[in-house]
Amino acid sequence: MFIIYDFIILVVTLFYLPVYFFKRKFHSGFKMRFGFLPGGLELNRPIWIHAVSVGEAIAAKNLARGLRLLYPDKRFFISTVTQTGNKIAKSFATEKDFVAYFPLDLSFIVRSFVDKVNPSLFIVMETEIWPNLISYLYRKGTPVVLVNGRLSDRSFKGYRSIKFLLKPILSKIKLFCVQTPVDGERLTRLGVDKERIRVTGNMKFDGADYSDKRIIDSADKYRAILELGRDEKLWVCGSTHSGEEEIILDVYRSLLGEFPELKLLIAPRHPERAPEVGNIISKFGFCAAFVSGLPLKQCNCISKPVFVLDVIGELIYYYNIASFVFVGGSLVRKGGHNILEPASLGKPVITGPHMFNFRDIAGLFIENKAALLAYDKEELWANMRDLLRNPGKITELNERARSIILQNKGATSANLKFIETCIK
Repeated sequence: MFIIYDFIILVVTLFYLPVYFFKRKFHSGFKMRFGFLPGGLELNRPIWIHAVSVGEAIAAKNLARGLRLLYPDKRFFISTVTQTGNKIAKSFATEKDFVAYFPLDLSFIVRSFVDKVNPSLFIVMETEIWPNLISYLYRKGTPVVLVNGRLSDRSFKGYRSIKFLLKPILSKIKLFCVQTPVDGERLTRLGVDKERIRVTGNMKFDGADYSDKRIIDSADKYRAILELGRDEKLWVCGSTHSGEEEIILDVYRSLLGEFPELKLLIAPRHPERAPEVGNIISKFGFCAAFVSGLPLKQCNCISKPVFVLDVIGELIYYYNIASFVFVGGSLVRKGGHNILEPASLGKPVITGPHMFNFRDIAGLFIENKAALLAYDKEELWANMRDLLRNPGKITELNERARSIILQNKGATSANLKFIETCIK
């Protein structure tokens, strides 16, 4: 089975390498994905934490902080897949730690990588199942713990179809700490023993913090970058996907007649789409002002600007200065993105109906009237118009959101208690 799996991974890798090249996704750390780590790497059996991207890395920050208190002499090896996740990991890593990119799950790469790192424990955030890596760690006697686990509707359907292949891999994971009882029940249906499953909640609530002074204090700086006037309001549309920008721009154009003080910033989920988003903006009669090219005079965009965030890792700072936030990937069938970041900063949040990747968080907010749901362009326009006309509604949304966040904190502490039983 593993020979066939290796062959499939190899074929997929060879297919995607030209795509990565043309999309300019190669970077200085990319060679780590092929198993190349610095020579003489001595970490003395570190704790390895894998957080694929931004949301997982933010959740891993608090987990790492708790583990440092429990094991002050331990070093940490933190891996990510994306550059933005890598940047966040570096922000909380200490000088003793090492931040890397996750290896491709090819057996010969994994063996070399794991032997060099030689971890005492492997912690994977959420539900990433890598057969070669998990099997080799198991063979070496290294415990594997999955934390903040979740199984979306789509993932569960796919995993269930290959249950006979997946079950032997899942049996090699020592502990599953999952977000909800539904996630736990789905794991049992995939063949995981109930004794290895703990329902501990969602760690992303612990990462939602109103009091991050570094972010809060950056407001004047980022308002100045956009040259926002005192009375101007900013609508930030974060993590947008293809098909959503047209809807947003149509709504924005309709709102401007009544609310000329409203400014718009679009942050495409994939920054390489920024030129494409810029062309769409031009078709709607606006001037695309790329954040990397500001100030406005410098980028020759003074009249009717719509800002495009084409800089990696800065969305949270623009959420901080937003008056309203729309979280993308939800008006199209992409599954949505994390609404906790803007909500934790006290921003009224609107999403579309397709939030299946965050069904529990989104459902909790919508049911408790702590966020707004827009099924289409007309509802997005109506929600935005209502918020612009009724500041009191914004206060109500924010108070409910804060209450939900505070009520759901504690998953990280629960996970730490169970991790203690696994570490060598």
